[in-house]
Amino acid sequence: MSKRKLWGGLALGLVLMLVVAGCGSKSSGDGEKIVVGSMGSDAQIWKHIAESQAAKDAKLNIVVKEINGGVEMNNATKEGEVDVNAFQSWAYLVSYNKDSNANLVAVATTYLEPMGIYSQKIKDIQEVPDGALVALADNPANTARGLSLLQAAGLIKLKDGFDLGTGTASDIVDNPKNLNFKLIDDTTGPRVIQDVDLVLISNTVALEGGLNVLKDSLFHEEISVDTKNSINILATTAEKQNDPGILKLGELYHNEDTQKYIEQEFGGTKVPVDKPISYLQE
Repeated sequence: MSKRKLWGGLALGLVLMLVVAGCGSKSSGDGEKIVVGSMGSDAQIWKHIAESQAAKDAKLNIVVKEINGGVEMNNATKEGEVDVNAFQSWAYLVSYNKDSNANLVAVATTYLEPMGIYSQKIKDIQEVPDGALVALADNPANTARGLSLLQAAGLIKLKDGFDLGTGTASDIVDNPKNLNFKLIDDTTGPRVIQDVDLVLISNTVALEGGLNVLKDSLFHEEISVDTKNSINILATTAEKQNDPGILKLGELYHNEDTQKYIEQEFGGTKVPVDKPISYLQE
C-alpha cells in the first residue's frame, strides 16, 4: 500500500471517529437551553424537572442556577444572567417591579406555600400575651403578607384597602394585644424563633429550618381569593415571555411525575395552583 493511500485511510477513519463521538455527545445537550434561577427547595424541584423524561420529550435542556436573595435573583433575570426564575410570589414580583422600575412578567403559576405563625413559647394562637414581640420579614411583600395573616388569626385589624404588596405595620388600625414588631431578614426566621414570641415564616424558609407549616405552625394561610397574591409564579423578562420553551416550563411543573415528587419530598406544603396569569391580575 502506498503512503498516500495509508494516510488517506487514516484521515477517513479519524473523520468517522469524530462524527461518531459528536453524535454520542449530543444526547445530553439536545434541545433549547433554558437557565432557571432558583433557590432552596424550589431549586431542588427544578433540578428534578431538568433530569426528567418530560423535559427531554419537550426538547429542553434546563440548567438550574442557584442564587441567594430575591432581589439578586430578579436582578439576574432582568440582566439576562438567567432566563426565568422560580422562587417568588405574585405580590413579591409586583413589589420588585415597582421598587426597581423593572418590567419582569409572570408566565405561569406554580403553587401556594402557606406562610405560618410559629412560636416556641406559645402553644395556642389564642394564648398570645399582651405586648408579645412579633418578627416579620423585612421585605415589602412578605411584611404585608405576614400582617394579613396576623389579621386572619384575629390578632390585629388592618385598614380598609390594605395593600397586600406594600402594606406596613403603620396600616394597623386595631392592635388589642399591643403587639410589638421586629423586622428580620426573611431567611432567618427559624433561627430567631427562640428570641421572639411569634415569628412569621414563609414555607420555603420553614422547610429549610426543619419546620412543616401544616404540623408545626400555630396558624397558617389557607387557599382563597384572599391569598392569591401569595401564589408563586415563574417570572421572566417581557422580551422572553412568549418564548415557547419558557412557556413549556409551567406544563412541566404541573405534570404528574413532578407533582408526585413534590408530594413525596415536601409533605403537602406546596399546594399546586394551575391558574392563568389573568387570575392574579383580577
